Amino acid sequence: MQSQFMAAINQLCDEKNIPREKVIETIEAALKAAYRKDYGNKDQNIEVELNDSANFATIFIVKEVVKKVEEPDLQITLAKAKEYKKNPKIGDEIKIDVTPLEYGRIAAQAAKQVIIQRMQEAERDVMYETFKNRENELINALVHRVENRQVYVNLDNKITNLLPTDQQIPGEQYYGGQRIKLYLDKVIKTTKGPQLVISRTHPNLVRKLLELEIPEIKSGVVEIKGIAREPGVRCKVAVYSNDDKIDPIGSCVGQKGVRVQNIMDELNGEKIDVIPWNANKEDYIKIALAPAKITYIKFHQKENRALCYVEPDQRPLAIGKKGQNVRLASRLTETEIDILDIGDLNDKEVPKVQAETDEMQTVESLGLDAGVLEKLEAANLTLVQQIKGLSKKDLQSVDGIDEKAAALIVKAMKKK
Repeated sequence: MQSQFMAAINQLCDEKNIPREKVIETIEAALKAAYRKDYGNKDQNIEVELNDSANFATIFIVKEVVKKVEEPDLQITLAKAKEYKKNPKIGDEIKIDVTPLEYGRIAAQAAKQVIIQRMQEAERDVMYETFKNRENELINALVHRVENRQVYVNLDNKITNLLPTDQQIPGEQYYGGQRIKLYLDKVIKTTKGPQLVISRTHPNLVRKLLELEIPEIKSGVVEIKGIAREPGVRCKVAVYSNDDKIDPIGSCVGQKGVRVQNIMDELNGEKIDVIPWNANKEDYIKIALAPAKITYIKFHQKENRALCYVEPDQRPLAIGKKGQNVRLASRLTETEIDILDIGDLNDKEVPKVQAETDEMQTVESLGLDAGVLEKLEAANLTLVQQIKGLSKKDLQSVDGIDEKAAALIVKAMKKK
């Protein structure tokens, strides 16, 4: 029958997810420290034995059988060894049972300190072994507790880790028992143990959620070319497919926008704009700045800067609230973007400004009523290119678009 002591050890292994051998080793080290504190000294060779049938532990002093004792703590004469073992020989090891009936208060405290220290080290080792090969992964977590703005989460295998304030989505409320998804950025080994850098704000969290939610991305049919994000507010994602039969925008948005909506819900309502990637930098910037209409773009290649000229009424849209739209477009296209009025365009060498193509136009240019536009924009269908080629049946799959509205959209598209 298992003793209460060993049952407690097994429970500790389960709760902390620490290997049983490591716990046994820790207990033995603690008992050695406690024995030396009350009864022995640092020079003695002490062994501790634990087993399931024992009520506690057996402590031995180990000594070598010699002809003449020079180190009393480590050696024993042949004559004395016969008291503990039949027919001992020179060079044998003799184990002398010195298990005390009870430990003193100071010795017990020493044992406690050793156990706490070793358990912490063991937990750190388990954490490092568990996560060292899982960088750049999506991690499921359970909020353990919240203290002011300090959020502690339980990761896989019951490991508790702090989600730093700067890695929390602004405005998101956390509570005990809440299930969230995190991005594991790095696993850093420090003198105080491994440090897991986890985040709810990293752009790659969006990438991993898209891979999880959208089979075409996971399989590689649709490729994510870029992500620009302001956590909790808005995110722009550029996607592309080499397969002409696959619509990358439709794949990401999903029927009635359900796929992208699931990701938005996971990110505390963060708005996600899915746009088509374009190898042409000028066209790409125009798409990234939607819903604003860009009249002309002038590049400064050396400075990696683009001067985007717009009509006066388009400037607020291009810049966005508190500069958000142009800021996200700059990050997405990896280009420094300046928004300027078309009246500032005085360069005589600039060729005649071409009318923007249908691919760059927003759905507002279709002349649809406000209600239909609102439904399209709610499904993140803000560009003409996104709905180009969609049938009336396809459009009816968008939440809120009925047969009549779908027919109006198709009719408006034919006029383009």
